[in-house]
Amino acid sequence: MAAKRGVQQASVRGRRVLVRVDFNVPQLPNGQIADDRRIREALPTIHHLRTAGAKTILMSHLGRPGGTKEPRLTLRPVAHRLSALLGEAVPMASDCAGIEAIQATARLANGQVLLLENLRFHPGEEANDPGFAAQLAQLGEVFVEEAFGCVHRAHASTVGVPKLLPAYAGLLVQREIRELSPLRTGPERPYVAIVGGAKVADKLPFLSSFLGRADTLLIGGALSHPFLAGRGAPVGSEAVPPELEKALREFDRRSAEAGTRIVLPTDLKIETPGSTEVEVVPVSAIPAGAVGQDIGPATVAQFIEALQGSKTVFWNGPLGRTEDSRFVAGTKAVLDGLRSIPGHHIGAGGDSARAVRELEVSDAFEFLSTGGGAALEYVQGEDLPGLAVLPDA
Repeated sequence: MAAKRGVQQASVRGRRVLVRVDFNVPQLPNGQIADDRRIREALPTIHHLRTAGAKTILMSHLGRPGGTKEPRLTLRPVAHRLSALLGEAVPMASDCAGIEAIQATARLANGQVLLLENLRFHPGEEANDPGFAAQLAQLGEVFVEEAFGCVHRAHASTVGVPKLLPAYAGLLVQREIRELSPLRTGPERPYVAIVGGAKVADKLPFLSSFLGRADTLLIGGALSHPFLAGRGAPVGSEAVPPELEKALREFDRRSAEAGTRIVLPTDLKIETPGSTEVEVVPVSAIPAGAVGQDIGPATVAQFIEALQGSKTVFWNGPLGRTEDSRFVAGTKAVLDGLRSIPGHHIGAGGDSARAVRELEVSDAFEFLSTGGGAALEYVQGEDLPGLAVLPDA
């Protein structure tokens, strides 16, 4: 995908600039923000607009309120955190559209920042309702897309508004495109992809996108279990549906034709229901009823060996159930090993970002995307509606 016209090219002094940010941040039960990375990633664009004398209006969603006003999903905690990061109070409008939003934007002076209330309190946001998009657009004179994690959604704030205002890509979106585009067009080889997580039926198209593009594909986590079962290993508590079996056989056939090497776990750390004991066993010797929850040490060594000599590495998804401290060792060991391997390393996905933060392995990556589904669809080669609507550079 071509580079997009950047915010640096916009004339913004004294103008109302409507910025779509991704402040959909995880929160603790008490409402405090658990991880402010997405807020911090938007700061360079916010600083640029403040310095340039713009009247900056930020809009975001938080959670899935379903088009109704859900008090626990207010962006008020985000406004407090953003105020602390900017070193000055950021006012917040009680709504993102209507008279309250109009009055709040009218009070802005040059260089000031305003945060609007949760976009998804309105059903028109996710429906990409033209009327709602027009209500948002009247708040600004310029639009900036800075929510890379949302550009795969054709919503009012990501597609409707940029059709109504002069539209530009923010600094973060420009960097995301710059870092991820080589994975679509021609990464430096050898290129190794590491994919974990679960739900192979959902991720199979994503895995298939690496065939012929990646030299080696390492598959871990619960994602690997149907592949292992297809090779006769007694993994998983449920049988693989016939239609998935057929799809996996087709995947194997295509990988052989494309010359992409598939590497699966050879041992797993297992847990037996009703017991807190865990043990490591070869994939061929998993006891009945046991569930694989992490890759074992032999698989870690196998994966690190496969990474040796690589020039480009893409990682998405933990290789075990890392929300349980008993099953973090495999993911941590592989990423620790990646630290010492030269090359360009890129990570993507919400669970991946959480694991990187909790395992303290951020230095294993040159770039960690803020996008979950957006990054995966982009790397897969999909055209994302929130990017397609932006003018090319």
